[in-house]
Parts: sequence; structure tokens; C-alpha cells
Amino acid sequence: MRKLLSLTLMALASSTAFAGGYRVSIQGQKQLAMGHTGVAVINSAEVAFFNPAGMAYLDKKFNVSVGANALFSKTRFQNSEYNWTNKSDNLGTPFSVYATYKLNDWLTAGLAVYTPYGNAVAWEKNWEGAHLVNDIDLQAIFVQPSISIRVGDHFSVGGGPIYAMGSVNFNRNLAPAGGLTENADVTIDGKNISAWGYNLGMMINPVEGFRLGLNYRSEIIMEARDGDATFNNLPALLQNDPRFNPTTFDADLPLPAELTAGLSVNVTDKWLVAFDYNYAMWSAYKALEVRFGNGQESINPRNYKNSSTYRFGTQYLANDKFTFRAGYYIDESPVQDGYFAPETPRNESMGFTGGLTYQFSEKLGVDLSFLYLHLDQVDNSYDHFSDGSSFGGTYKSSVFSPGLGITYGF
Repeated sequence: MRKLLSLTLMALASSTAFAGGYRVSIQGQKQLAMGHTGVAVINSAEVAFFNPAGMAYLDKKFNVSVGANALFSKTRFQNSEYNWTNKSDNLGTPFSVYATYKLNDWLTAGLAVYTPYGNAVAWEKNWEGAHLVNDIDLQAIFVQPSISIRVGDHFSVGGGPIYAMGSVNFNRNLAPAGGLTENADVTIDGKNISAWGYNLGMMINPVEGFRLGLNYRSEIIMEARDGDATFNNLPALLQNDPRFNPTTFDADLPLPAELTAGLSVNVTDKWLVAFDYNYAMWSAYKALEVRFGNGQESINPRNYKNSSTYRFGTQYLANDKFTFRAGYYIDESPVQDGYFAPETPRNESMGFTGGLTYQFSEKLGVDLSFLYLHLDQVDNSYDHFSDGSSFGGTYKSSVFSPGLGITYGF
């Protein structure tokens, strides 16, 4: 029984971390179409996310950009040794809202609301990895007011606080198939999780048609307190055991700091190219400590490593009505060998993007984008259970995401 409870807490901890979910890089339709570059690009109010220093260089006094995506993700799992197979098909809906207002020639204020973290994975009930996860739904929304200060024609700075709010809902079985609690499961539900961070940026325009940008987004610790943990489908032998009574849980969930540097070049009056380098400091996520209201505690190792993303994008202004965009990026995984868990099947990936803007008038435009994310096939496992066991196999994943946005300014 003691071993069973230990395994329960260990696997539960492995599946409740916000930081283990997807870093959802869909924060603007124009910039997504350009490979999600933007730290040195002045396109629209989307710059409020990518680099608030750039808000001061927007031509119009008032700018707003609103967009949303349908994110279709597919994961296929196979363990050739035991001939286990399973799949997970999921839908997410990341969105963003940006607005900027030029107060005077040197000061601009802005507001950004976006969804940079989230994860939705649902495997078939009672599958071979059900003791790790049946389904998980992680959500995080950032609200970021910012200001941008323009110092002459060639330099600007910007930044502001970030208020993060989120929730987590997770279900898993208590033990692997064949055990006493084969079909028993636990659900945890944490709501109203919130924390504060900050965002700082700078932009340099040394010569006409050439920009350099730098942006830093701080680490944010999401503190889940007094979430609900409930046990279901317990066998008769355990139904009166106080260790499986409904209880609460506390956990600190880290969202890593990010540093992005980049440049953009106007090759011609109509053709723009951009490059961003993003460095995510995932090494802050060494382990997750989960404390339960019944006095139990679990420390689950994650041992993530810092990772880089290399982004390339281009934009071509065909005429007064149509602007076309395309991009590509390489995204390294922060997950190390032996720490690969099916609630976050996150491996190396390549992103292919494209899109266009149709300008109805000088004030109003409609943006279309798409992302195809190819994640490398990986054969890996999670090896850090308290009893020395492991669970692994081959994972193959892909993501497709069409998006629609509206840009307005005057």
C-alpha cells in the first residue's frame, strides 16, 4: 500500500507542471506567418508582445490586432517490445489581443493579452500509460500592459509588468494495468492560479531599413494552492482508506524566462526579411514538488535543459491590397533522455509557416496564417519512478494550425 501511494504521488507530480506543457508560439497572425519572428519587426500592434520597445515606431496613433487559431495536434505512440499502440488527437484555441496608443511623439502605451503556455492531451482511457496520464488540460493567459519610449530616431526602450493566470485539470490511473487499482483513477483540479512577471525590450535602428531588437521575458512561478484532488473507481478494499479521501494539493509551477534577439532588413521597398534567436531558460525546471493536504509530499525530477529556437521570416508587399508572408523555424526540445513523459510528448521540431494580409482599406485589414509543426520521431522513456521502473516507446507528433486575425488602425 505504501508503495502504491508513492507511485500515485510520483506520477501525479509528473503530470501537473505548466512548464512541462507546450510553449505555444502563436502570438500574432502576421508574425506567425513570418516564422513567428518579430523582435525587430514593425508590422502592427503585435509588436506589443514581440518587443514593446517597437510600439513607438508604429505610424498610426491607435492600433489594434485581434487573432485566434485552431491548433490540431496528433501524437502516435508505439512500444514494439509489448506491441502497445495508442494515439492522442487534440484541439487547442490560442488567441491574442493587442492594442497600442501613441500619447505623443516619444511615448506610446500598449496592452497585450495572449496565451503563451498550454497543453491539451487526451489518451484513450485505461491505456498502457494510464498510470502516467489519461488526459490533461493546462491553460495560461498573460495580461501585459506596456509603455514604449522613443529616444530620437534610432533607439527606443519598452516594457511593463505581466499578470499571468491559469488552471490545470488532470486525470490518471493509480497503477499500471494488472494491479489492484487497475481502473481506479485520480483527478486534480487547480483554478485561479496567478503570478506576476515582467517584460523588457529595446530596439535600435542604426540605418534606414535595418533594425535590431532585444527582448527579455522574466521567469514566472505559478503557485497552485488548495487545488482539489479526488480518487475514483477505488476497489472495495481501499474505499475507506483515509489516504484516498478527497484532499487538496499545493505546487509551484515555473514558466521559464526567455531572451530573444533579432534583426530585420528591408531588402527593397517591398521585401522584408527577419531573423530571431530565442533562448528559453528551461533549466529552472529541475523538479516539481507537490504537497498534498493529507500530509504526503512528492518530488518528481524533470531536469529540463535550456533550449534555443532559430526563426526565419519574410514578407512581400505585392500591392496596396495584398501582402504575402512565409517562415521557417527550428525548435530544440528541453526534455532530456530518460525524462520523456506522455503528458508532454515534446521532441525536436521544425515549423513551416505562411500567410497573407488583405487590406480592405487604409484602416482595416484581415490576416490569414498557417503553421505546420513537424516533431521528430523519438524513442524515449520516463525512468524516474520510485520503484525503479520506466515507461517508454516511440512517439511521433505533428501540429497544424490555421489562424485568422483583424488589424485596425487610424
